[in-house]
Amino acid sequence: MALHLLKLCVGVDTLEDLQRWSVKKLAAMRAAGEPAQLFHTTRMVPKRVDELLDGGALYWVIKGNIEARQQLENIVPFVDGQGIRRCHLMLSSEIEPTARAPRRPFQGWRYLKAEDAPPVLSAGDATLPPELRRELAELGLL
Repeated sequence: MALHLLKLCVGVDTLEDLQRWSVKKLAAMRAAGEPAQLFHTTRMVPKRVDELLDGGALYWVIKGNIEARQQLENIVPFVDGQGIRRCHLMLSSEIEPTARAPRRPFQGWRYLKAEDAPPVLSAGDATLPPELRRELAELGLL
């Protein structure tokens, strides 16, 4: 069974903000002649890499709720220019909306067991306007 990571999405107010940021980032990479690959840099290198890369995803907490996930494609440790060990969490460019699940603030990332991960929204639920989707989730209908 896959293991996932949970991470706060700092500086983003909505799932749509995250999606727009990703599109801009990929376009900038292509324009610069770089490989178009989304990644998130973190200081701590996960110890359970094999489990994470066996179908795991990075679940994003936006404004206190898990709202989206991106598949983990690779985990690449490196040493930065200051000699600090870090890693790139290489991510799929597809951001999948999930059922909202409340989470308290935390630092860094956390492991998330597959059975605790919220489900990905169906195609019909994912196409609802964002404001309606949020309101329905707050009412417990989504």
